[in-house]
Amino acid sequence: MRNRFFCTVLLYGLSCMFVRAAGEGGHAFAEVKDSIKPDADSVSSVVEPVRKTRNPLKWIGRYLSNTNKHEDRPFDFSMLIGPSYSAATSAGLGATASGLYSWDRSDSLLPKSNVSVYANASLSGMLAVGLRGNNFLPHQKYRFDYQLSFYTFPGKFWGIGYESGASDANKSDYERVKLQFKPSFLFRLNESVFLGPVVDIEWVNSFGFENETLLEGQDKSVANYGAGFNFTYDTRDFVLNAYRGNFFRWEQMFYPSGFGNDYAFSYTDLTYSTYHQVWKGGVLAMELHTLFNYGDVPWTMMAQVGVLGRMRGYYEGRYRDRNIMEGQLELRQHVKGRNGIAVWVGLANVFPDFGHIYYDEILPNYGIGYRWEFKKRVNIRFDLGFTKDSPNFTFNINEAF
Repeated sequence: MRNRFFCTVLLYGLSCMFVRAAGEGGHAFAEVKDSIKPDADSVSSVVEPVRKTRNPLKWIGRYLSNTNKHEDRPFDFSMLIGPSYSAATSAGLGATASGLYSWDRSDSLLPKSNVSVYANASLSGMLAVGLRGNNFLPHQKYRFDYQLSFYTFPGKFWGIGYESGASDANKSDYERVKLQFKPSFLFRLNESVFLGPVVDIEWVNSFGFENETLLEGQDKSVANYGAGFNFTYDTRDFVLNAYRGNFFRWEQMFYPSGFGNDYAFSYTDLTYSTYHQVWKGGVLAMELHTLFNYGDVPWTMMAQVGVLGRMRGYYEGRYRDRNIMEGQLELRQHVKGRNGIAVWVGLANVFPDFGHIYYDEILPNYGIGYRWEFKKRVNIRFDLGFTKDSPNFTFNINEAF
């Protein structure tokens, strides 16, 4: 019993020395509390270490403040969860993850490859998941791009043609489930030119149409299997957020009946965009896009306004027809730190053939947006787009084009 008492006193002395030394060094490592009762049979010493409480809001703040500071990582990957909204899907909760990497880290001239993963669920009942990426293989001899998406949600359908889309009375409900996989493998012909095959598999199952007559006799559910080629000229300094350079893509696709298609058709998709630094922190970007369909085109594959970052604010698919011509001009300005803004104007016209292009059917678009640099030159964008019908807000990752 006496030995226990002396051991307790010894431990107490050592603890006091430790605390005094820590205090002289400017750091408090522990608080020592002890209690020695007069009764030698019940002598005790209690040591309570300082417990650090973690504030989740501070942790999130530190995480977001460092998402753009890991360029030296072999695979620079970060995730963001937050609210989402678009005219077609309403408010919801989305998660997106972005990764940057290089297939040859010893080659400083090789562009960074990228991958984006996203998932979204909204109050309207929409559920979407997807994967997309651009790969620049060693020495830029090959380029592999891909997109894989699946979503289901209750949507709105106005019919086919400008006049149908312009009529509010045509607005009707329907349900849609869509799966698409579209990879391309391009061979480098010279420093900036790529050419290679493209495969497209798309399946759309639609049901619950409030007004089936708007389909004009077409099938509600359609499967498309296509193949074609992609010719690309690309001098952009960075694919996801170019400051300078030019981009041209000619995608020619065929969906013959021999592939198992109920609707045999083909299309020509042309895109040209250019980027110029106009002053410090300011980039002027322009894009022109056309899509021309030939043959028996299903309603699911017709040209639509409001897709792929174009004509922001329009309800996706409200205006659709066999062909489309559209363009947009955007000024992007870095403000301070990781913050920036963007303003844009755009025009679009959907039409059945070149004999039915009318000036009074041109759809206007303009808007303003906020940019926050999630990763190095990978922006989260909040855009408010004004349209012929009503303004709408969109939230997404990466620049619109």
